[in-house]
Amino acid sequence: MPETIAPGARPTRDDSGGRPPVVLGRPLRVLAWLSFLAEVIIIGTGGAVRLTGSGLGCSDWPLCTPESLVPIYEVQGVHGIIEFGNRLMTGVVGLLAIAVLLLTLKAFGGRRSVVSALWFALGGIVAGAAFFAIAMLFVEEAFPFFTLGLILATITGAVRSLRITPQRRDLSLLAWLVLIGVVAQAFVGGITVLTGLNPFIVGFHYATSLILVCVTAAYLVRARQQGGQRVSAVPHWFAVLSHVTGLALAATIFFGVLTTGSGPHSGDANVIRDGFDATVLAHVHSWPGYILAALVVTLTVSAWMLRLPPRRWLIVLAIAIVVQIGVGIWQAREGLPEILVGIHMVLASLSAAAYTVTVLKLKRPVESGEDAVRSARA
Repeated sequence: MPETIAPGARPTRDDSGGRPPVVLGRPLRVLAWLSFLAEVIIIGTGGAVRLTGSGLGCSDWPLCTPESLVPIYEVQGVHGIIEFGNRLMTGVVGLLAIAVLLLTLKAFGGRRSVVSALWFALGGIVAGAAFFAIAMLFVEEAFPFFTLGLILATITGAVRSLRITPQRRDLSLLAWLVLIGVVAQAFVGGITVLTGLNPFIVGFHYATSLILVCVTAAYLVRARQQGGQRVSAVPHWFAVLSHVTGLALAATIFFGVLTTGSGPHSGDANVIRDGFDATVLAHVHSWPGYILAALVVTLTVSAWMLRLPPRRWLIVLAIAIVVQIGVGIWQAREGLPEILVGIHMVLASLSAAAYTVTVLKLKRPVESGEDAVRSARA
């Protein structure tokens, strides 16, 4: 039965051998935006957990305490509420990821893709329960193995889904990556608590959250673009310089994570960091940051002179980087106040999202013959 385009829906071009174009309805686009915003917000709530010393506000996982799922204010105080609030936000992020995935599969793979995903979801629960039961025989904390079973089933379901989805596999892949990432985040979050806020695991937890912000941003961009083959829309040197800028951004964030992990905000008053010198790392963190700023300015000026497609988003990226550098200098001079550190963390994710959009603008879809004729007539 042919699909009709509802008001406000956005059709995508056929990229699957003559099949009719698929409709991206308003509910899917709204949920995709909510998913992106939720991924940004959870970085803020995760930062609040760390910066208020609430990292062990819930001493156990997945329960808040060995006796209770929710925090007991008389025992844990406000720290338990802050930590549990972040856990609830993880549930919101997960539900949005599931909704976006199912609507994406329905749009591009139909009932068959949705049913297949649901079967793998059931299989994931069964696999998780089996992992949990086996782990109970050998370790005291067995619940992480339940999550591990879910992750493996989700990855397997993604592979199967991409094989049977006829159109826009790029969007299906992005939707699956978000769900896999959310499940993996729950696993890493639990390990973070069980290891007493190990700084490397805490840093990895933040980095994966930032990656999910980028993936949801990529979904929003690709949902507005046509499917099919894509070709470069910028000169080769510009594309190379853009990717070098990405390396500078990754290095800046990497050293920023190490710096924060070595600083005074460990997540709990009883957790003392040692090893790296935070003062030295703060300087090391600034070096790729300044290189990044210079590269972004170069790209922005070049893009506007040549009128290249990424030019508007490069302005957004440049503003984000300048504000980020300003906040970084401010927080260093003020002795790392919690609010500025939190803003710095969220701005890093927004900078990475802006860079992701910029990179996706480096290519454009190849117009079909019919599209080229229509463009010429216009």
